[in-house]
Amino acid sequence: MPYQEQLHLWIEKAVEDPDLIQELEQIKEDTQQVADRFYRNLAFGTGGLRGIIGAGSNRMNIYTVRRATQGLADYLNASGLPKSVAIAHDSRIKGELFARETARVLAANGITVWLYPRLEPTPALSWAVRYLGCGAGVCITASHNPARYNGYKVYGADGCQITPEAAGQVLAAIERTGLFDGVCLTDFDQALQAGEIRYIPDACLDAFVDAVLALRPGNDVSGLKLVYTPLNGTGLEPVKKLLDRMGVRDVTVVPEQELPDGNFPTCPYPNPEIREAMERGLALCEQVQPDLLLGTDPDCDRMGAAVPDGNGGYRLINGNEMGVLLFDYLCRTRIEKGTMPQNPVAVTTIVSTDMATPVAAAYGVELRRMLTGFKYIGEQIGILEAAGEAGRYLFGFEESYGYLSGAHVRDKDGVNAVMLACECAAWYRGQQMTLLDALNALYRKFGFYQNSLLSQAFEGQDGMREMEALMDSLRAAPPASIAGRAVLHLVDYLNDPTGLLPSDVLEFQLAGDCKLIVRPSGTEPKLKLYLSVRGESEAEAGQALDALTAGAKELIEKQGRAG
Repeated sequence: MPYQEQLHLWIEKAVEDPDLIQELEQIKEDTQQVADRFYRNLAFGTGGLRGIIGAGSNRMNIYTVRRATQGLADYLNASGLPKSVAIAHDSRIKGELFARETARVLAANGITVWLYPRLEPTPALSWAVRYLGCGAGVCITASHNPARYNGYKVYGADGCQITPEAAGQVLAAIERTGLFDGVCLTDFDQALQAGEIRYIPDACLDAFVDAVLALRPGNDVSGLKLVYTPLNGTGLEPVKKLLDRMGVRDVTVVPEQELPDGNFPTCPYPNPEIREAMERGLALCEQVQPDLLLGTDPDCDRMGAAVPDGNGGYRLINGNEMGVLLFDYLCRTRIEKGTMPQNPVAVTTIVSTDMATPVAAAYGVELRRMLTGFKYIGEQIGILEAAGEAGRYLFGFEESYGYLSGAHVRDKDGVNAVMLACECAAWYRGQQMTLLDALNALYRKFGFYQNSLLSQAFEGQDGMREMEALMDSLRAAPPASIAGRAVLHLVDYLNDPTGLLPSDVLEFQLAGDCKLIVRPSGTEPKLKLYLSVRGESEAEAGQALDALTAGAKELIEKQGRAG
């Protein structure tokens, strides 16, 4: 259907949300804006839906959410899975509305709905799916994206994000569903009264916090001084419950970022990976002088941190550094306490730091590397559990600030990460060391590994095609060298000999312990470049990273022109 016809259909049909009609009336003479809203259906994949909130088939709104939910309901009803679904939402704009609409569609399709009565973190949703014995879960969240985004993340009965196979089946059901006339819908209040929609009891969240606490290595944290920011998201309630139970009493919450607010007024990009998001916390650290600053993203599955730098200021710790710190701390502590499992397993991703390899070897831990996405780490936990070996799982992390030290959930868990970071910082404090001192000691022991991430956006209708052409060009004519370093080996994960699922990822292994990985983002119209170097000193590693950064930018610019 031509874009203008779709526009007029939406103006006629999308009457339940006046915001959508107003938006369409404002842009109906702008052909580019109209095309951007209607040139495709919002993509559904293993990450579910994610997009800008607004009107049109390429936007997050009640109609695209309902259609996706009808597809999920059809999939679930055709399966042998339990006919119940847990739902959560974070603090994002229209999050509660989208959660209620999801519940209405599921209940109309004969599926029992378990709905968190207030906003809760993504890991609490993963927990609820298994705690309540559900066949699936839905979390309304766009994670760390800007305020204009929202999303619809689907989980399987195992608490993991759905597999590619399941996503394909849900997508097929979605594509058979009419946007305005193919969705079953019931009244929310009537379904609630009939018990078709039920609120998840507080006991479920309390049990989640209990499960996190049960993973404590067990070191005293009572003397720890902490600044915490939930970045106007969902972390405040579960993190405060956790810290109180752990005995961390000296906690200062960043006041401007304490309460839920989907506009994220202090940081347009509420991602603890980004310095801007942590600036209010860093400023508060100058006054409070804590041992540790921690921040969780809006759906509280990622955690960022800053530690004293020894000069009166604070230094941000990146995701790879925190992953290595926590991994080493867990191994060291569990060996000391005699709780290290037989044949322990740690899991990370192909784009996370190579420093995890020597750390694992030092403690006799089997390290498994998976594709990007924490669902693949969760999948490994499930494989161990199916073999009766869930106790072997020790730790999983990814460079994008995701950590998990137990099998209680199957996704990264910011609440679990806060617990680990507090214990780790308190233990080193007892050794008269900061986490930065600890990190530098690890670098001296294992080598100075440095990593960086570059992103190039491909916006609009032509963006995806441009990105695909660039990846095709890199495959067809790979470079012989990058930044003056020979390409020793190219791994194309579309034809991966390691046995991982085919994935649109290219890994260039370079001379001198350097590496460049290129992949399109799974959730955003961006090309991501992961840079990895190793040096014998911090200065040497820094110089190598600078050179590789320049070389990677030059490569993408050159290949983009060629493509």
